Amino acid sequence: MFLDFYNLREQPFGVTPDPRFLYLGRSHREALASLYCSIEAERGFAALIAYPGMGKTTLAFQLLERLQQASRTVFLFQTQCNGREFFRYLLNGLGVDSQGMELVAMHNRLNQILSREMLAGRRFILAVDEAQNLEPEVLEAVRLLSNFETSRNKMLQILLIGQPQLARKLDSPELEQLRQRISTFARIAPLGPEETAGYIAHRLRVAGYSGASPFSPGALRLIAEHSQGIPRKINGLCFSALSLGCAMDRKQVDAGMIEEVVGDTRIDSLQPPRMARPVPTRPAAFAAERSPLSSYPAMPKRGFANWVLGITGAACIAVGIGILALTLGGSGGFTQSTAGIWKAWGASRVLDSATPEGKAEAGPAASSMNVQAAELPHAGSRPLASANEDAEINSVIVQPGERLRQVILRTIGVYDAGSIEAIRKLNPDIADLNHLQPGQVVRFPRNYVPAAPAPAGEPESAVDKNGSLSHPE
Repeated sequence: MFLDFYNLREQPFGVTPDPRFLYLGRSHREALASLYCSIEAERGFAALIAYPGMGKTTLAFQLLERLQQASRTVFLFQTQCNGREFFRYLLNGLGVDSQGMELVAMHNRLNQILSREMLAGRRFILAVDEAQNLEPEVLEAVRLLSNFETSRNKMLQILLIGQPQLARKLDSPELEQLRQRISTFARIAPLGPEETAGYIAHRLRVAGYSGASPFSPGALRLIAEHSQGIPRKINGLCFSALSLGCAMDRKQVDAGMIEEVVGDTRIDSLQPPRMARPVPTRPAAFAAERSPLSSYPAMPKRGFANWVLGITGAACIAVGIGILALTLGGSGGFTQSTAGIWKAWGASRVLDSATPEGKAEAGPAASSMNVQAAELPHAGSRPLASANEDAEINSVIVQPGERLRQVILRTIGVYDAGSIEAIRKLNPDIADLNHLQPGQVVRFPRNYVPAAPAPAGEPESAVDKNGSLSHPE
């Protein structure tokens, strides 16, 4: 504790509603005066409404302390209850054992106590804290307590203390009778910057502190700013700041220490940090020059784990295409589509084992259906190509519903007579390029360069307007 360090008799920023530490700012003075006058005039009902931490309970204790000489008071804070339980709490506060008593018997016992206090010349005050938690039927039971009266005097003064939710409940149509009986609505506003400094000085003085303020002007300004003038928040910041000053052996708290306290008391700073997902770094192989036919860089050599993932991915694609082909074209299309994919996958495994390192270079992915850039024989009729020839060839699997034109455009981006002629030379085993089958593997030139425009009078293309070969050779 920092009491000895700052020469304090007691804790100045405690958490209990001690009336000695009540600082009467402007709105606190007005609220206290309004409630005092309402009870002195025996108006029956009064309400004190403010946001949490504004000092409602402390102000209520101060009010009851001023009135205790000529009054008997009961302070209730158990508001999570029904009507019967509320009456039991009230009688227990009066020292009456209500165990086993019926509601009528409790009413009669309360009436006896109120009559005795009135004959003794003392008023009876019931203060209900956290009244916003009372259910409407319990608030209606509280209203019925106002029926304890004589032709001239109210035998019971009731003070409802709560947060703004209480005002919203009282404004409901079902509680109209209770709202009409409340003669005084007192409110408490947050403290301003000057009142915040006065509040801190007052509590330090009550706790026995003397001398210059342990808070610098900058620290007081930040306390007012971060607490928003709410006394409970002011207490928390001041307690933590003085504790930090004691730990640092510093008699005065400055603005930097307040900022540190504010940072330590933020809720998000107490939560475990989220694990940031690592950003993948680009391998050196990604810095290689990009192919003019694709926007993707050349992939590095695959390790064993990537090789296994590649096989798994190819198998999943094969199953997906097979199901799609079965849906679109029946069982015959399914058999033909999956046959081509499995041939392509088998050939890719052969090529992987054919390189000196047991791996194969992967080419640019022209589409999600592309396979690695190496020669993939369609029906096992062609031998494996040389490494130089593989570097110039890109093999693509035909997707369901695609025609030659669509495959050419998504692969090399140019559809003319030269591209068709190059494809025909690379695929002599395909009898009819006009009728490609789903799953069929077609070889394309990787670095195709369009030919110069044909001279006037000569045909520019070997395709018709529908995208079919006009005179395949």
